[in-house]
Amino acid sequence: MVSETRSESELSSLTRELLDSAKKPEFAEWLKRTRRKIHENPELAFEEHETSQLIRSELDSLGIEYSWPVAKTGVVATIGTGEEPVFALRADMDALPIQELVEWEHTSKNKGKMHACGHDAHVTMLLGAAKLLQQKSKDFKGTVKLIFQPAEEGRFGAYHMLKEGALDDCKAILGLHVDPTMPTGTLGSRPGPFLAGSARFLVVIEGKGGHAANPHLARDPILAASSVILALQHIVSRETDPLEAKVVTVGFIEGGKASNVIPQTVRFGGTIRSMTSDGLSFLRQRLKEVIEMQASVHRCSATVEFRKDEMSYPPTVNDERMYNHAKRVGEDMLGKANVQLLPISMAAEDFSFYSQKMAAAYFSIGTMNESLGSHKELHTPYFVIDEEVLPIGAAFHSAVAISFLAQSLS
Repeated sequence: MVSETRSESELSSLTRELLDSAKKPEFAEWLKRTRRKIHENPELAFEEHETSQLIRSELDSLGIEYSWPVAKTGVVATIGTGEEPVFALRADMDALPIQELVEWEHTSKNKGKMHACGHDAHVTMLLGAAKLLQQKSKDFKGTVKLIFQPAEEGRFGAYHMLKEGALDDCKAILGLHVDPTMPTGTLGSRPGPFLAGSARFLVVIEGKGGHAANPHLARDPILAASSVILALQHIVSRETDPLEAKVVTVGFIEGGKASNVIPQTVRFGGTIRSMTSDGLSFLRQRLKEVIEMQASVHRCSATVEFRKDEMSYPPTVNDERMYNHAKRVGEDMLGKANVQLLPISMAAEDFSFYSQKMAAAYFSIGTMNESLGSHKELHTPYFVIDEEVLPIGAAFHSAVAISFLAQSLS
């Protein structure tokens, strides 16, 4: 009991010290400047060359060793003794192909590209953590790896970081994502499955074209595709346990150019999602069966492909012990009322690849401040963040890492 009380006291002292350091005016202004530089120069997946250069320049100035390039543009920095245990902190670097419509001094300078998912803030918070950890490096044993990862947005950057062995020695990992639906100064997550696994599909229905006046002489792929799309909805509504979360969504359909012509083919595509890998496999199998059978009813044929240039995202599953550890740190730093138990989400994230390989915790960090307009949704051209989140994220990263190493070695 005495040891536990002492541990709690030490954690409280650590979290206060790190947050106070990160909120000092000079430190906080450095964070803002850094984030704004990154925001002005958004780069798409595997093209984050200047972002990577900025990261390396900051690490050089702090005297932190790193490996580069990893997965083309990624950077992996190392702080500590270089010995086990090794704890990882991750930030994604890439932007989105969106034209920014926010009018401010630091708007995107790259036409058609924008940090509309907050990855500029993620990188900045991890650089802030690097600075805090370097200041404390003589006080902790073990090693912290800082994972600056490319290509989260649909290009599986996490998978490629793992494939290149960048995290082979890591025991656990923490990831953060800004959330404009949660107030600044809050955190949230949940143990176990948190985000869905997903895959994208493409379907071609092949019929026989003809004149709209003579449908009996044609085999109408538009009618077949319509039946297929309606039938797909029954996979979730009639074949899935109502208490299990699954999604089948058709996102686009293309077929025909003229109102008086029945086309030869129709193309459509979409996404399937599930909170389990088994659920995702079930959806893949039934999707193919339903599409092929429904097409045949209309005397058409169908081909179903899951994107060849992609793989499936597995579900993001938070390790219960790792989640509880990060939750405890967050409660010490921000107060129990400001660490929320979030519902599962059908969004997908390539952090899931890390969660398959090691104890992982993925947390949302609030950026909502309606007076600043930072309540606009992610992936929109009007997305902004409350920069007061930056020192909080930097301190939280650092506190979770240091306390994890101390706990592992005690």
